[in-house]
Amino acid sequence: MATQNALAAYRRLRDFGATPEPEGNDVGARSRRSGALSFVVQKHAARHLHYDFRLELDGTLKSWAVPKGPSLDPADKRMAVQVEDHPLTYADFEGDIPPGHYGAGHVIVWDRGEWTPQGDPHAGYRDGKLEFELKGAKLRGRWALVRMRRRDGERQDAWLLMKERDAHAHPAARFNVVEARPDSVLGKVSEATSSRDAPEVASTVALPAHLSPQLATLVDAAPSSGDDWHWEIKFDGYRLLTRAQGRSVRCDTRNGKDWSRKLPHLVAAIKALKLRASWLDGEIVVADAHGVPDFQALQNAFESEQTGRIEYVLFDLPFHEGRDLRELPLEARRDRLRALLAAAPHPALRFSESFDQDPASLLESARRAGLEGLIGKRRGSPYRSQRSSDWIKLKTGHRQEFLIVGYTEPRGSRQGIGSLLLGVHDDDGTLRYAGNVGTGFDQPTLALLRKRLDALVIPDAAVAKAPGRSSQRGGGSAPHWVRPELMAELAFAQWTRDGRIRHAVFHGLRHDRPASGVTRERAMRAAGRAAAPAASASASGRARSVRVTHPERVIDAQSGVTKGELVAYYEAVSPLMLSHLRARPVALLRAPAGVVGATFFQKHADATELPGVKLLDPALDPGHEPLFAIASRRGLLSAAQANALEFHTWNATARAIARPDRIVFDLDPGRGVAWREVQQAAHLLHAFLGELGLAGFAKTSGGKGLHIVVPLRPHHDWGVVKSFARAVVVHMAAVVPARFVSKSGPRNRVGKIYIDYLRNGFGATTVCAWSARARSGLGVSVPVAWDELDAVPSAAHWTVRNVASRLAVGNAPWTAYATTRQGLAAAMKKLGFDPTAAAP
Repeated sequence: MATQNALAAYRRLRDFGATPEPEGNDVGARSRRSGALSFVVQKHAARHLHYDFRLELDGTLKSWAVPKGPSLDPADKRMAVQVEDHPLTYADFEGDIPPGHYGAGHVIVWDRGEWTPQGDPHAGYRDGKLEFELKGAKLRGRWALVRMRRRDGERQDAWLLMKERDAHAHPAARFNVVEARPDSVLGKVSEATSSRDAPEVASTVALPAHLSPQLATLVDAAPSSGDDWHWEIKFDGYRLLTRAQGRSVRCDTRNGKDWSRKLPHLVAAIKALKLRASWLDGEIVVADAHGVPDFQALQNAFESEQTGRIEYVLFDLPFHEGRDLRELPLEARRDRLRALLAAAPHPALRFSESFDQDPASLLESARRAGLEGLIGKRRGSPYRSQRSSDWIKLKTGHRQEFLIVGYTEPRGSRQGIGSLLLGVHDDDGTLRYAGNVGTGFDQPTLALLRKRLDALVIPDAAVAKAPGRSSQRGGGSAPHWVRPELMAELAFAQWTRDGRIRHAVFHGLRHDRPASGVTRERAMRAAGRAAAPAASASASGRARSVRVTHPERVIDAQSGVTKGELVAYYEAVSPLMLSHLRARPVALLRAPAGVVGATFFQKHADATELPGVKLLDPALDPGHEPLFAIASRRGLLSAAQANALEFHTWNATARAIARPDRIVFDLDPGRGVAWREVQQAAHLLHAFLGELGLAGFAKTSGGKGLHIVVPLRPHHDWGVVKSFARAVVVHMAAVVPARFVSKSGPRNRVGKIYIDYLRNGFGATTVCAWSARARSGLGVSVPVAWDELDAVPSAAHWTVRNVASRLAVGNAPWTAYATTRQGLAAAMKKLGFDPTAAAP
């Protein structure tokens, strides 16, 4: 009778004379598998596409509508609205519910299998926290359903469906299960769709149209954990990724240019492999008479359109035969690639062999052989389409790309050009003069360069600190300036103090990389090395751009960090930090006596106080000295030399100061709140922002909490944005009162988390990413990815002393931030927020 009553709502909503859905005469029936509880997920194309998640319990299917569908990413907390119980026979239903009837639309069985509750399922269901394991064709591993508090006027309970972190979890950016496996499983739940085909082995997916390569991070020495790495030669060529799908083969450069027509013999060689839905990754090279890759010979092959000598050295296989291999360990991908090439050998295709020798001796051998260096790859690592600390590079000498910004006339018997004038982008994006190169050219190259450069001549230099005639060696005629479009690869001896290169040798032109990415390459400290990144400054009292007074003074007794170390820390992180500082008004927390002494905020400056700091228009904040911004390493270091310990930024840029371009939610835990609860609270807020259609990016605060930053199009004024942020906080406190409060103050926060929205008003600031904090231990605010948040031990896990191990990851977790531009109109509508009623 209880089960009959449970199905009353189901039957009341349906006319079984018109709809093909089962009436539910299986009351009390058990699952097909004796003793097991069943689950089913049905994809329901009703008025809005959604997924119906159903768990067998007490003779019916407890049911939830999940708008976005399940996710294998623990960072995704999917909203699940509870609906009426369904009969067990509904687990087999596929078909069309006719128009005009409840739930009209097409239904398929997207996944099904068994579920095993963790603990008492009745108690978990009653208390609003069900934890369980799924064994389905698509969904496997540990999951949880957590009920949220019902708001006034809501007729249905809202829950969150979330994947727990285990071997079956996968980042959504790498594997979106609802997109990758969209079809019905009826008739397919067999060995073919068992755990053997689960994504942790290799998921079946549609082949991406484009693929960005994994890039290596330059380091200054091999990691101390040598057994965790294998080593390959760093080939002196062009990176090439190949998409192969039957007879369709396309060869892409690292920035997505199609070079298939330039490399017909390689296209033919890949076609001969008869691949179905695969991506291959490697480097194209031309070897000299000794078998060493010769970059100039590769360049000449393209210039002469005689590319038949080019070889393709392959080192990774991100996709193969319709399967996504990116989550497989490095060794598994390479084993498949080696076997693939061995089965169909071709003289133009080579496998990049690895070496297990000591990297120091390998690097010395590479230097003697005239090779550029080594690539180290972490054993067991996945493939990531970004610069990663799992791939590192060691170079035998200084070598990188420069933009050609000009040239000089030849002298004596030389033809073509005398030397090339070079530039690189500074940390603030300014193209600066970097010196010249006059050796390494043969006569055909000199003629070719002159022809190309003459077509690019402009009247004035496009580079800062451009030299005049007197600064060129031996005087001579004035330089010719050109549009900075051509890119040259050079080897050189060293950088001078004023940012020029010495003893450079030209190796060739590059066409496979974007000009905007030409910056001075700086090696990160290798993982596992114990020295602090600031050691040299503490000893010498000088960072590269400023003189540091009293570098030996200890500013934090707990860690022992000195002022010199702190300034050098800011020098080390400046390439990462400046992108977060740039164009925004900045406030400094200055600590002349260190973290335990008196501190003060500084939001305004005069023209002489902080060299290298940019003063802003006084009209931006009338009645005060000008606001200021920090757009260069020199400005950052001069502030640190002036005892600035923390750097805080506004939520708007100086160009549009009246219109914020982001919202910051600061999760501030009260007394008695564990770090794990802060992490869970961040996931809950992230899930709710996702329901509003807003992407958020996380960073540790360096203190006790977390910051979630939501980028915006600068459209609304401060009053509207701040009021909207408050409405979100009030909603979270109302829905999950056990976790959140909307009122500040220590008494209100005991055992709970206050989401501080007050940082979204005019003139309010938030600590900048990569800033140290004026607290014992000198924690650092660090960007983190949602799928790694649960593994971060604390908000102050990274400190000035240990953050070197994180620098190779850098800003990668926020890669999408710069291109995320979101309006608030749709989110306001979903939240029921009226912008016209917002406080001014």
